Amino acid sequence: MISTQPVVLGELPSLSKLYVNAAANAARRRVLGSGPGGSKLPKASHEVRGITADVENLTAYQHLIGESASDVLPAGFVHALAFPVAMSVMNRDDFPLPLLGMIHLRNHVEQYAPIHFQEVLDIRSWAENLSGHRAGTQVDLVAEARSGNTGALLWRGVSSYLAKGVFLPGIDKPGSPNGTTGADFSPPFPTALWQLGVDTGRTYAAVSGDFNPIHLSALSAKALGLRGSIAHGMYLASRALADVGAVKADAFTWDVVFEAPVFLPARVALDISNVQADSGAWERSEYVAWNPRGGRRHFTGSVAALD
Repeated sequence: MISTQPVVLGELPSLSKLYVNAAANAARRRVLGSGPGGSKLPKASHEVRGITADVENLTAYQHLIGESASDVLPAGFVHALAFPVAMSVMNRDDFPLPLLGMIHLRNHVEQYAPIHFQEVLDIRSWAENLSGHRAGTQVDLVAEARSGNTGALLWRGVSSYLAKGVFLPGIDKPGSPNGTTGADFSPPFPTALWQLGVDTGRTYAAVSGDFNPIHLSALSAKALGLRGSIAHGMYLASRALADVGAVKADAFTWDVVFEAPVFLPARVALDISNVQADSGAWERSEYVAWNPRGGRRHFTGSVAALD
């Protein structure tokens, strides 16, 4: 449960500073042999008011993920705007999980109305649903974007993260991480084939501000226990959303479940299928992405009209 009086931050937090602080905290804990401590989430939420999109950055983002140039913010861009606020919650001293090395499991977004780039936004974020995972402990970070003028809720996102190898006392482990398995997956004929360079993580970091070391280089990723750098989950999800295209409604839900990381460089195959209602209007699109060489599924998702 969040507090009724959020912590109002004076400005949008710097992601680079948050990562530096997280690295310093991790180093200190290694020396002291201690973790963040506790098995409870902070009751406070963080809020930043008066946020507007940078037009140059918006254009670069649209170009990178393949969105058409538009005055309307892509849903993934709103996530990028909200991400520093969510990160600041995870960077609190009373947050029980280490920030560095967090793995993105899934994302659920509800887009209630188109957001024009000139819209002034108030963004609020908090953590909830601390729970066990067979590989560690997971948590949901919720973010909401409201109109700074009317207070209307325009966008809401729930991102689920895993602290791999971190098991908190009093939290049981379930049997399955996401409730899905790629064992029976048979790759369909792809509708798109992406070629991702080794610099994909750095390029997306430049437009999103997310300079998590696991995405930047093989060296920095290996320092955090990975065999190489991986693509940002939200880059992959946002690119799939862009491939769904203008067929989607103005108000929609957007889901993605990440199953296997995309190690860079990589080729990723994508298949999108559209479902129509009895009236013939678009109802939803479903997508799946996989490794075209080995057939391993990377992520699945859907975009559906929001009533």
